[in-house]
Amino acid sequence: MSPAPFFLRVRKEPMEALSSAVAVLTAMITPAVLISACGALILSTSTRLGRVVDRVRMLIDRFEELMKTPVDEEGVELFEERRVVIFNQLDNLTTRTRLLQKSMRVFYLALGVFVATSVAIGLVAAAGSPRHAWVAVVLGLSGACGLFYGSVLLISESRLAQAALNAEMDFIWKLGRTLAPPDLRQTRSPHFNPLTLRRKL
Repeated sequence: MSPAPFFLRVRKEPMEALSSAVAVLTAMITPAVLISACGALILSTSTRLGRVVDRVRMLIDRFEELMKTPVDEEGVELFEERRVVIFNQLDNLTTRTRLLQKSMRVFYLALGVFVATSVAIGLVAAAGSPRHAWVAVVLGLSGACGLFYGSVLLISESRLAQAALNAEMDFIWKLGRTLAPPDLRQTRSPHFNPLTLRRKL
C-alpha cells in the first residue's frame, strides 16, 4: 500500500491541530454551566439574605416599642404573646442569617473552584501532560461538593423559614379569634378549608 500524498498529509495535520484546539476549548467551557449555576444561587441567596436583614431590623423596632410598653398596658391584645412571638422570630431570623451567610461563602468558593477547573483543563492541554489531568478532575469534584453542601444549607434555611411562617400564622389566627366577632369566627374558621393547617378552636 502506497503512502498518502504529501499535500494530503500537510492538509491533515492542521485539521488535527484544529480539532484538538476545539476539544480543549470545549472542555474548558464545560464548567461554565456550573459557574452559571453558582452565580444564580449566589444572586438568589443574597436576595434572601437582604430580605431577612430587613425583617430583622423591622422586628427589632417593634420589639423595642413593646419592651418600653408597661406589662399591664390596656388596649393591647395578647401583649405578652406578642413579645414572645417577636423574640422567637428574632431568634429564628438570626439562625437563618448565619445559614445564608455560610451558604454564600460556600457558593463563592465553589465558583472560584470551577474557574480554577477551567484554567487547569487549559494548562494540562497546553503542557501536553495527561498525567496531571487529575488536577482538573479533583477541582471539578470539589466544586460540585461545594454546590451540594450549599444547597443543603439552603434547605435547612427554608425549613426554618417555613417554621417561622407557621408560628406567625398561628399567632395571627389566635389574634383574629380574639378580636373577631363570634359569628365571624364560626363562619370563617380554617377548618372549612382543606388546604389550610388544622388549628385548635
